[in-house]
Amino acid sequence: MSEESFARQRQTLVRVLVAHGILRSPAAIRAMETVPRERFVPEEYRGSAYLDTPLPIGEGQTVSAPHMVAIMAEALELVEGLKVLEVGAGRGYSAAVMCEIIAPKASTRPGHLYTMEIVPQLFELAKRNLRDLGYVDHVTVVLGDGSLGYPEEAPYDRIVVTASAPRILESLISQLASPGVLVIPVGYTFYPQELMKVKKDEEGQIWRVSLGGVAFVPLVGRGGWRGYW
Repeated sequence: MSEESFARQRQTLVRVLVAHGILRSPAAIRAMETVPRERFVPEEYRGSAYLDTPLPIGEGQTVSAPHMVAIMAEALELVEGLKVLEVGAGRGYSAAVMCEIIAPKASTRPGHLYTMEIVPQLFELAKRNLRDLGYVDHVTVVLGDGSLGYPEEAPYDRIVVTASAPRILESLISQLASPGVLVIPVGYTFYPQELMKVKKDEEGQIWRVSLGGVAFVPLVGRGGWRGYW
């Protein structure tokens, strides 16, 4: 399939997400229009890259459906210049989308994204994909247990988790700036899970709201459902 065909499919998908009110902000719309999802999935799934569904990416993991990437990007209230932590890089797709928002090309005040991956094979793929597509200056891919956060670069303006945790993790709340936003799926494998938005205000007060039911793979690591190592 040609790049032009992929681009047409990408534009069609974005129009559908906008029509359904899932994508709203101009920056998120532009990001979803820009990032080639086909570059972040295995070769055998590239023809399905613009179906609005999760796809396998190897090692028992998936890339989230485009509508879920859009929902989480909008819930994070991303703007140019923020420092963001992502737990669960996968092959790097959602990191690329967020990077397009916080560090758009020609930005005079680009933000930075730290994305953590516990599976070594996916860590290497995320690094390669993000490097090949030109995001290396504004994304740092870290091999490690993201359920514990990444205290070396804390605090973060935004934190997002792309796998379901047993609870809202205090390890991440403690690394969230004031003010700041954390978006995290909470619940056991697949169902029932809720996408939770946690806001920390200037005084450090915490507010939680459910954004509805979701289905994510379980978060592994010491703060997750089971250990990886």
